[in-house]
Amino acid sequence: MNVVWPVTALYFTVAGLIAYLRIGRVSGRTSRREGHHRAEAAENGIPFRQVAIATSHCGAGCAIADIVCDFATGAAGIKLFGSSLWAEYAIDLIAAWLLGIVFQYFSIRPMKDLGPGQAMVAAIKADTLSILAYQIGMYAWMALAYFVLFPHPHLTAFDPRSWLMMQVAMICGFMTSLPMNWWLLRIGLKEKM
Repeated sequence: MNVVWPVTALYFTVAGLIAYLRIGRVSGRTSRREGHHRAEAAENGIPFRQVAIATSHCGAGCAIADIVCDFATGAAGIKLFGSSLWAEYAIDLIAAWLLGIVFQYFSIRPMKDLGPGQAMVAAIKADTLSILAYQIGMYAWMALAYFVLFPHPHLTAFDPRSWLMMQVAMICGFMTSLPMNWWLLRIGLKEKM
């Protein structure tokens, strides 16, 4: 989570900082009242706080992958089906998925005390659908920005408008990934953090 919170603040800005201050900092002391509310929330399902943290974990992998890969794709002039957007989608998806698995691996292995192979399988199960849900929201917004909002000239990784649109896309991805992360937590494929 030491990487997740600063990356989340990159795209959620002030809201990300507020979330960190309210739910991200781990307090050494829990009041009796807080403990009661947590127990009550656990009985009634998965608290939104846990779903949001799991989703931000997923979002950090997507954000880092998109930043690095979009610059690399743009600098190399890579196109797929005649468009830099399709190339970015393909490369970003693979990189986000791999990075998400690495993040999950290093979270799951110590939490569950698993061996390397078991931890890798658990990480793949925990993050594959989550990353896909996140990328769907991001890609939908970026397609709208690329084809409708700024069609000529198309956005590139070196255009500041692209990064503003990417910031909005990350928030859209967060929203589309929330239900998937809730479900993964509910069925036990993803660990509460």
